[in-house]
Amino acid sequence: MIGLDTNVLVRYITQDDPAQARKATELIETRLTEQEPGFISIVVMAELVWVLERTYRLGPDAIAACIASVLQTDVFVVEDEQEVFAGMMALKKGWGSFADALIAALGAKAGCLNTMTFDRKALRPPGYAPL
Repeated sequence: MIGLDTNVLVRYITQDDPAQARKATELIETRLTEQEPGFISIVVMAELVWVLERTYRLGPDAIAACIASVLQTDVFVVEDEQEVFAGMMALKKGWGSFADALIAALGAKAGCLNTMTFDRKALRPPGYAPL
């Protein structure tokens, strides 16, 4: 397995830097296989969403489509895939941020009844409770 950093995924998805995009595409499309996949950590997924929102100004639907594509790619192993999926669904349903949904989903996976928050926007995805 080969770990992938956020910048490799960003270059592959956006194709905004010709030299780096070419290297990222070559890695993902020719070197990675189901037997030797690319590992994408939960931190990389959170950073990817942040970069796509802040730097590339993509909206929730476009970001959700990027996440779906990553999750469906056979040569990727995504850490906490079900929780990443929950974050993607929160974006698609307009329940707030990917990060908030991810936090709630990871808490639920750990056995938390709720995730306590002061953030009223975070109360939209399931799993949060006001403090």
